[in-house]
Amino acid sequence: MCGIVGWLDWEKDLSQERPVLQAMTNCLTRRGPDAEGFWVTPRVAFGHRRLVVVDPSGGLQPMTAVQNENACTMIYNGELYNTEDLRAELLAAGHTFRSHSDTEVLLHAYLEWGADCTSRLNGIFAFAIWDERRQRLFLARDRMGVKPLFYAERGSSFLFASELKSLLAHPDVKPALSREGLAEVFAISPARTPGHGVFHEVYEVRPGCALTVTRDGVKISRYWQLESRPHTDDLETTAARVKELVTDSIQRQLVADVPVSTLLSGGLDSSVITAVAARYFEQEGRGPLHTYSIDYVDNARHFQASAFQPNEDAPFVRLVSQHLGTHHHDIQFDTDELIDALRTATLARDLPGMADVDASLYLFCREIKKETTVVLSGECADEVFGGYPWFHREDMLNARTFPWARATKERASWLSPELRDWVKPEEYVAMRYEETLDEVPQLPGESPFEARRREMFYLNLTWFMNTLLDRKDRMSMAASLEARVPFCDHRIVEYVWNIPWELKTYGNREKGILRKAMEGILPDEVLYRKKSPYPKTHNPSYTEGVRAWLLDILSDPASPLLPLIDVPTIRRIAESDAQASSIPFFGQLMSTPQLFAFLGQLDYWLREYRVTILS
Repeated sequence: MCGIVGWLDWEKDLSQERPVLQAMTNCLTRRGPDAEGFWVTPRVAFGHRRLVVVDPSGGLQPMTAVQNENACTMIYNGELYNTEDLRAELLAAGHTFRSHSDTEVLLHAYLEWGADCTSRLNGIFAFAIWDERRQRLFLARDRMGVKPLFYAERGSSFLFASELKSLLAHPDVKPALSREGLAEVFAISPARTPGHGVFHEVYEVRPGCALTVTRDGVKISRYWQLESRPHTDDLETTAARVKELVTDSIQRQLVADVPVSTLLSGGLDSSVITAVAARYFEQEGRGPLHTYSIDYVDNARHFQASAFQPNEDAPFVRLVSQHLGTHHHDIQFDTDELIDALRTATLARDLPGMADVDASLYLFCREIKKETTVVLSGECADEVFGGYPWFHREDMLNARTFPWARATKERASWLSPELRDWVKPEEYVAMRYEETLDEVPQLPGESPFEARRREMFYLNLTWFMNTLLDRKDRMSMAASLEARVPFCDHRIVEYVWNIPWELKTYGNREKGILRKAMEGILPDEVLYRKKSPYPKTHNPSYTEGVRAWLLDILSDPASPLLPLIDVPTIRRIAESDAQASSIPFFGQLMSTPQLFAFLGQLDYWLREYRVTILS
């Protein structure tokens, strides 16, 4: 996995701008600690940081190849999981290769098929290619948006990078917030509107989209989107197809020239991945699979079961590891480490994020990186198969807003009256919600019940899943760890999208079709375990620590946060009983303690990035 940076300018001589390119590239060192590369011409400049996963000597970037006297140069962040399929097809078409890297295969795929190459790719990627003959820059992002790609236009320049911090290292890109950016931070965050870069006139290539940049401007095209059609397979055929797709996706993602492990929470999703991976390792003679789980000091003592988190993970982790014979690593963190990492997590995301949910993942990845380079993780199964409560609870299903963020009115009350009147957070959220519903590919003749479920899946796939993928990418790459997400395979998403709700919830269970599909590979206690989300700390010392941080900020007249919030309201919340109030801030895991931490992150971000507000 890597970090990429690029600069195209139709007027300026970029051969004189290498120091700026170097500064932008250096911001991505953690994404690629193993090597760096540059390609600088008067018109185009590329920078690359590399994390070696496949073909250490043959995958150096930027990479140039020539076909039919056309020279193309590429930088690429990601992994292709159908590399060998593509290589065979390209060899038959007359291409030759000097390495076994997926980078070279991707570049030759463009040389052979041009922009249409994207439809042939199975993987996670963000890449840019300068096409010398056509005098164009071509950029594309994977279908699910696993790998990030931000861009900005400034005069005659077009700039792009894997992370916002890299764009901000360019002198023409400022950390400024317009009214819309403020709405993103205060009304939408830690989610982001698809395609939105938060900072003024900074954007992100949307998943499944490509950009073509020529002298005529920037053209955005969508090369992939969900299609709604009747599902004609019966239960047994559906379950067999789900098993085939899931198993194939996991096995494809186990390929690497470096150690590969899995994350294991003892829940359905991570356990399915671990079971398939362990069996594959055994068949390939690769030795025991290493697995990793996260927990917190004294969590068992303070854990309280709830509808969202019905039981602890630890007993199920032990059960799965013993059943599959994995070499398991249980990693624990204490409160002080978690609070300290909130700042690091902010820098990794370039934005205030999911508080300790981010910070703990960063710490987790940092520890895993000491022993492995690639991990497979269970993200996205809940969005794809319908695992969250809001798919099942009528009040959440019919809330007519984003079901993971229903407290918009309450969030608005935390803002200063001036900011509230200017940003209009409730109107902004409603606008983004309705925009998304307008995109849903409807199925003519579908019942209102199924149509609403389809809307809910689309909201999750385009919003909530992207929030978690942002989190997973930034926190893992901040630790120089590559995280792969097999449930994000577009073939799985396309097939499951059209499975009717009755089959998706086979056995009257969330993700019922996935459970049926994977029968026999796990103990029943795990296969039919009720969903439990990513583990968070239940230690009251964490709440007290972030409360103290927030109260210090509220008492600091120099804080850039204070003019933006309703200080008396926030102080009253901070001084109340956080456990009793339990404010539903975002999703299942973020409540009052996470609100305190989010505001602390926000203050830190405003200071550290020297954010300015545009009037």
